[in-house]
Amino acid sequence: MLHVKAFTFNPIQENTYIVHNEKGDCVIIDPGCYFDEEKQQLSQFMANQGLKPQMLLNTHCHLDHVFGNKYVADQYQLELHIHPFEKELLELAPASGLMYNIPFDNYQGPLHELKHQQIIKIGNDELCCLHTPGHSPGSISFYCAKQHFVISGDLLFYDSVGRTDLPGGDMTTLLESIRTQVMVLPDETLVYSGHGPETTIGRERSENPYLNL
Repeated sequence: MLHVKAFTFNPIQENTYIVHNEKGDCVIIDPGCYFDEEKQQLSQFMANQGLKPQMLLNTHCHLDHVFGNKYVADQYQLELHIHPFEKELLELAPASGLMYNIPFDNYQGPLHELKHQQIIKIGNDELCCLHTPGHSPGSISFYCAKQHFVISGDLLFYDSVGRTDLPGGDMTTLLESIRTQVMVLPDETLVYSGHGPETTIGRERSENPYLNL
């Protein structure tokens, strides 16, 4: 059985997720830890729970979701997994940080490609990669069918959807991703977003003002 631990990190208030099982296997998704105390908070949780990180994953590579990539990679000897369409955004992230006066050291190691419907194994449990572009060209959502939850990055929020005014964003593509990839999931599916509180597919289907599906 998988457990989802969320942290809210950095000046942009991004949600970082650790998904782990009862044996301590885990993946780290979108480490946004920027300040030293945030990095320590993440590592302390890992140590207290006896977790053994297996993979470092990004839903997408806007700066607030990648601040902690280098720290996590160095701390746990992990290499980064992203959709290939996100490579350019990853390379541009430090320049974006300087624009917002949030400088950081970017991850420089090997990259491994995530593909649509690729299965991520965490012990006996699975996450399925869904290519959900629109907020960015290579945005990925991670879906656990067995336990009915999806980690959606900046695709879908409580009462909102991801912004599309950044380079590579497109509202038509975003809404198509929502319609074809996540609104087909069961209503009880929990949505763990890149910012803000969790929600459910059913709630957003009926209440989200941006969706006319």
